[in-house]
Amino acid sequence: MDYRKPVPWRMSQGRRTRFAPSVRRPWDIRHGKSWKNRDVNGKGTNDPVLLITGASSGIGAATARAAAGTHRLVLAARRLEELEALAEELGGAERALAVRCDVTEWDQVQAMAAAGLEHFGRIDAVFANAGFGAKRGFLEESVEHWRSMVLTNVYGAALTIRATLPHLLERGDGHFLITSSIAGRLAMPGSLYSATKWAATAIGESLRAELRQMHQNTTIKVTLIEPGMTDTDFFDNRPGEWALQDTDIANAVIYALQQRPGVDVNEILIRPTSQPI
Repeated sequence: MDYRKPVPWRMSQGRRTRFAPSVRRPWDIRHGKSWKNRDVNGKGTNDPVLLITGASSGIGAATARAAAGTHRLVLAARRLEELEALAEELGGAERALAVRCDVTEWDQVQAMAAAGLEHFGRIDAVFANAGFGAKRGFLEESVEHWRSMVLTNVYGAALTIRATLPHLLERGDGHFLITSSIAGRLAMPGSLYSATKWAATAIGESLRAELRQMHQNTTIKVTLIEPGMTDTDFFDNRPGEWALQDTDIANAVIYALQQRPGVDVNEILIRPTSQPI
């Protein structure tokens, strides 16, 4: 398969999803079968579908919980056990699909998108949230840690967009949200993590420009989510009560998703009131 070409999904007019041969059903789905947009309670089958990477903990899991009442969910991360528990908490297979995915592996990212489309028949919004950090200082951390961080924070976000953009373009509408950071606005001393978040910010701006200028699309939205200090397991030593909570960031995501058509919230920068920079 030529990975430069998008997977040829055809979802309009009720037609079944078509898969490229090399990505046909290689995902991990709870109970080992597809529910194909089935809702055993007969409710919520028209709810929009939100795909979240990095969904097993922190901001991703908080966003899933915040969105569960209004969205069906594709939950992706490397830790399947945590994803399955979260999916069960949020209503089981008819409301949430758990998919194991390493966002740095193109075949897995393609499979994640294909699984969401097969399971729910559509994807309305994509939250490229997977990422992690590193100690400041260019003499700190291992080079292996650096490589993994850069691949996850930058390449992983780009692959998530690449795997889902063809479907949103075919739909004609939708929403991409990308987790950047205040570190993607300010150059932090000795921070390669900051550099990855500058890249995430640029990815969001570049995607918006591509949609408007190269695809002549004026309806797909792009939002950069830029948290300040947030008390999650992102940190080895968690900052505590003075920092933002993961639910604060999740509420910002929901705010962006709830805007009417034609309103594109480009950036949401959120700091705790006590953060000095």
